[in-house]
Amino acid sequence: MARRSALSIRIVEGRNLPAKDITGSSDPYCIVKIDNEAIISRDDVIGKVCITRDMLAEHPKGYSGWVSLSEVDPDEEVQGEIHLRVEVLGSRRLLCCTVLEARDLARKDRNGASDPFVRLRYNGKAQESTVVKKSCYPRWNETFEFELAEPAGEKLCVEVWDWDLVGRNDFLGKVVFSVQGLEAAGQEEGWFRLRPDKSKPREDECRGSLGSLQLQVRLRDETVLPSHCYQPLVQLLCQEVKLGCQDGQVHLVTLLDETTTAECRQEVAINLVKLFLGQGLIKEFLDLLFELELAKPCEPNTLFRSNSLASKSMESFLKVTGMPYLHAVLGPTITRVFEEKKYVELDPSKVEVKDAGCSGLHRVQTEGEVIEQGCQHLQSYLGELLDAIVKSAPACPPVIRAAFQQLFRRVEERFPQHQHAKFVAVTSFLCLRFFSPAIMTPKLFHLRETHADARTSRTLLLLAKAVQMVGNMEPAAGRAKEAWLAPLLPALQQGITQMKAFITRLVGMEEEEEEGEGRPPGPPTAVVKEGPLIVHKMRGKGPLLAAAAKKLHFCLTGEALSFGKSPGAEHNGAIALADILAAEKVEEKSFGSAHVMQVVYVGAGGQQETAYLQCKCINELNQWLSALRKVCVNNPHVLRDYHPGVFRGDKWSCCHQRERTGLGCDRTRHGVTLQDWSDPLDPAAEAQRLFHHLQGLRGTLREKYWELLRPEGAQNGPQGEGAPLPEGLSRLFRVLGELEGCHRRAQPPAPPAPALLQLQT
Repeated sequence: MARRSALSIRIVEGRNLPAKDITGSSDPYCIVKIDNEAIISRDDVIGKVCITRDMLAEHPKGYSGWVSLSEVDPDEEVQGEIHLRVEVLGSRRLLCCTVLEARDLARKDRNGASDPFVRLRYNGKAQESTVVKKSCYPRWNETFEFELAEPAGEKLCVEVWDWDLVGRNDFLGKVVFSVQGLEAAGQEEGWFRLRPDKSKPREDECRGSLGSLQLQVRLRDETVLPSHCYQPLVQLLCQEVKLGCQDGQVHLVTLLDETTTAECRQEVAINLVKLFLGQGLIKEFLDLLFELELAKPCEPNTLFRSNSLASKSMESFLKVTGMPYLHAVLGPTITRVFEEKKYVELDPSKVEVKDAGCSGLHRVQTEGEVIEQGCQHLQSYLGELLDAIVKSAPACPPVIRAAFQQLFRRVEERFPQHQHAKFVAVTSFLCLRFFSPAIMTPKLFHLRETHADARTSRTLLLLAKAVQMVGNMEPAAGRAKEAWLAPLLPALQQGITQMKAFITRLVGMEEEEEEGEGRPPGPPTAVVKEGPLIVHKMRGKGPLLAAAAKKLHFCLTGEALSFGKSPGAEHNGAIALADILAAEKVEEKSFGSAHVMQVVYVGAGGQQETAYLQCKCINELNQWLSALRKVCVNNPHVLRDYHPGVFRGDKWSCCHQRERTGLGCDRTRHGVTLQDWSDPLDPAAEAQRLFHHLQGLRGTLREKYWELLRPEGAQNGPQGEGAPLPEGLSRLFRVLGELEGCHRRAQPPAPPAPALLQLQT
């Protein structure tokens, strides 16, 4: 059993933000911090929004609305702890404080660390320690003495500062001791949490004029039971999918579609997709959704355009299984657009001639010339992208090809007189819900590390619009709404021809061989994540540490982390998941990069080894850490602490300890993972979320069942009173009741009530 918390935050927009630049505006972005972490100081901080767990508890379904920004005081944004020994020597009338070390200090400098020193204040006097350069885990081991005042009522203040050569020092936090209390105790030693400095008066001049943010925030606490508890629910859902549609009966998936609100349909869809992927039934599940959706009244040219469960499930399926394919197809063109930064505009009402530059004759280009040049650039990008799509059919994952084959056949059977419809059905997902959104916002699909600037963003928007029009397969309709797209019409028409040829090839390719008869239908060993990583050589004898190549291709599955020289090549070695003890970030100063992670594992000889692997960007680093932590969540021997630095020479770079195998100086973060489509498959977690959703729909499911069975035109009224429910729905209610009982038994017992005090006279 595991306790999990998931916090989802959607930053929608801001308003009335103050100007910070000389241009009279700002370039705002947001940083999301969990717990009491420091505010980054290299940019101008406008303000902050603080949301507590208590505030979220008041909104169990999530909070959505505008929140005013409040002033940020750097002296209040502190973190970390300091190890001190403080004592009063009564015989000598001395107050002694030994400053040993500190950990997890805020990173105030551009190098990703700080230069901390300690300042001690008592009875109007101050003393300072030495400065430890570039460390958030400094060690001082220095002792300071003060003459004890008479009376000893003063407080001892221990402050930690970041030393700066230029400008003022940055406050990192402080600890305050009562000297009277120390006299009574004699000595006090331990780790003390650094506290903010609230003694300074706050300025109220800017309060109320910092603007506000529109946020959507939701905290979900859930208890995930052992996987065997969910087997009845998983088996029921799998059985319903295998049975398929039956005449005269309302399918459980239909009930789920009809009763799930639009705001949570996406979440339910991805839970179902991941669950059936893990059970090896994703093809059957999607085919059932296609069949149910096509049974509804619909027009051939608007297939799967609504946000139904079928549309959301197929969209989630493409994201879960097709991201490497998407990157391979779109990556080169997206990179080219970002690097070239061409000015592309076709709408005369938005043309800015001054941004177009000058022609070879040093005259400003006309509006027509700007549009013609922009059209040429856009046609070049579109042509390159369509060529990549057409050539990508063999590289498309077999499971995606199989899903599109089923969709193609179902639509062809439903609309035999509309041969156009089956192509539109495929492109409605592939182009409109997969390629185009990734082109428009490549950062959200991890195609880029940062968002595009205004010029590049406009180019991407026009390119995404062109791909949408190719996907619609009717460029004339788009031209009618936006006549300025007319110059692009020949390229769009050619693109439609190319797209049809691509789909014909995609759905006509032979399916992969089915599992042999007699083999269990269990889930295959799916690839959780793969890609190239740079191995930093360190002292050791493990398979990774002795690798000859510096850059290797890594593949993470549900069994091991394996590596080879290139994709598809023979593996040089592998680390079993059961041997992985931790996956953590590495301090930037260790290798001169902020994108390095460490995988701590047990080597062949039983010795603890550490592999240092560098990712290409921060997004890749976070994805690798999330994937490794999720697949190793049940490892029994995970570490509780680790070293964020490296052991060089005779000490650790992070805390300067000289014991190589000693305890780490920072806590591990096994539970810190991404919570999105890129997460590894976790059947128990998906089943728990589906249980929670279905549990809230018990009454609605019953009512919707009788409503759907009501003959068309019949009067409204109570339906089905006394009539038995179908076996599938009855079994679902029994399974939900059993799971509810399992959750009650898993809860810790309530503390006993206090005994009553009885008075007798």
